Amino acid sequence: MRIGVVTFPGSLDDVDARRAVRFAGAEPVALWHGDHDLQGVDAVVLPGGFSYGDYLRCGAISRFAPVMTEVVAAAEKGMPVLGICNGFQILCESHLLPGALIRNDHRKFICRDQRLRIENNATAWTNEYDAGAEITIVLKNGEGGFVADEATLDMLEGEGRVVARYVGANPNGSVRGIAGIANDRGNVVGLMPHPEHAVEDLTGPGTDGLAFFTSAIKALANV
Repeated sequence: MRIGVVTFPGSLDDVDARRAVRFAGAEPVALWHGDHDLQGVDAVVLPGGFSYGDYLRCGAISRFAPVMTEVVAAAEKGMPVLGICNGFQILCESHLLPGALIRNDHRKFICRDQRLRIENNATAWTNEYDAGAEITIVLKNGEGGFVADEATLDMLEGEGRVVARYVGANPNGSVRGIAGIANDRGNVVGLMPHPEHAVEDLTGPGTDGLAFFTSAIKALANV
């Protein structure tokens, strides 16, 4: 399996994401924001960072990058796409996912190990977890508060599209403690915390994040 990781100007975690893909057993492929070419990959990761300096709104400029034309088209055809942190913001700005990410309610950047509960293990990126599993991965953001109108929130809850929820104190003011969501097909997932930083015991809080990437491989193998 070949999983592409897009690098935008200001991406910080693209190398980490490619490393996580390799640890999971797939071939990582570096994709460039300015290309109309996904290089035949089977899945795509939009990594964390500060694309285009987070000008206007986080992800608001990246949505117009040439590569996103291809990512959106591929996602609409069923390709697995994972947006992590800034990537989650880009997915929302691209209208692949509903809602928006706004400044943390305490107005401070946060960086810590974060407990999550996997609410939906039927997506392309979470099928290797047990439903209700609690995991610990890294959270680091300044604008990570997920918001949406009540009708959208009720829809996400009712359709089981809340993928992960914060356990314990809400770290950034996300409504209903939402840490990640999926589209209706389950192939597109946005997640504010960083699973790519928890794929080995040597660096990071254990290996709880690795299953996001092995899940994609399993999903692709079962197509």
